[in-house]
Amino acid sequence: MKSPLLISTKPLRCYNPKQIILTRGLTPPARLKKKHPEMTKQFGRYRTKIISALCTPLNEDESLNAESLAMHIEDQVQAGFAGLLVGGSMGLMQLLCDQTYRDLIEQGVRANNGRLEMLVGVGDTSFARTRDRIDYVQQFKIDGIVVLTPSWWKFSKDELIQYFTDLANYASKPIYLYDLPGLTGVSIDVEMMQTLADHPNIAGIKCSGAWQGTRQLMGAMAGRVRVIPAQPLMMDQLIRLGVEDNLDGIYSIFPELTVKIIEAAESNQWAEAEQLTHELSELLLVLISYRVMPAALAILNARGIYSATTPRPVNPLSKEKQEKLLKEPAIAKYLGKFNG
Repeated sequence: MKSPLLISTKPLRCYNPKQIILTRGLTPPARLKKKHPEMTKQFGRYRTKIISALCTPLNEDESLNAESLAMHIEDQVQAGFAGLLVGGSMGLMQLLCDQTYRDLIEQGVRANNGRLEMLVGVGDTSFARTRDRIDYVQQFKIDGIVVLTPSWWKFSKDELIQYFTDLANYASKPIYLYDLPGLTGVSIDVEMMQTLADHPNIAGIKCSGAWQGTRQLMGAMAGRVRVIPAQPLMMDQLIRLGVEDNLDGIYSIFPELTVKIIEAAESNQWAEAEQLTHELSELLLVLISYRVMPAALAILNARGIYSATTPRPVNPLSKEKQEKLLKEPAIAKYLGKFNG
């Protein structure tokens, strides 16, 4: 029987057409293990390593609601997930004031207490601003620093390669690039990664673009850096292909359903895994129709993880819209099943 890591159903046009093996994302390259021996630690309850991107619960004055953050993190721990991304796009990091961001990192590290792999978002609009965030976060016990492509100006590939290289030279923690072309307007492609993957402190890349581009990167980067897809709509398929890592914000909102997908897939119950992935997809489509961030916070509120507001200029859902959201069939079914 062929390894599930080999894709043979369709030809893959990638940087190296002979290399179509999907990297088992959690395993860091030997060069990084040597520099960061803590990267050999295994997290999570399952072979599939879910990293959930957290929301940032706020008080009315947009300060951090530390109690709700701790509850949000505990949700992920109890689900058996492998890791957290704090201060990512799901957490609206770039919209937080400096003090709220600092509190988010400090309180997040405290609540996690080393139980899950902890990645922290630092990507800002320039080298200096991102460097200053790195200075702050790497004083804590974290496992990686996630750098979003800067988006204020349209930078050339050479400029972006130099940007990521300079940050990797500067940081003492492993660096993960964050490819989010739908938001930043620029993609980190295979050609760029062929250069960046040789840096001794670049551990991987989180890919939130189209699956085809992620798949090409996996083929080209096999064994060199960790490639972490954000493909919740393909969760059952990725597990079947042997892709261990998957990172997305929806997992932090619906952890119980995410776990059910993993358990079905890892038991080879593929029809059930497909159906559950379809249910997760329906939930995501509902969130998108109401705007993801305000809708996600409204659902967390319904689960007892309270956030009083969203960082402006993002508006929270009105009371009427919240009530309508919670009555949506997919949402009501989920809350009724998993929220008592």
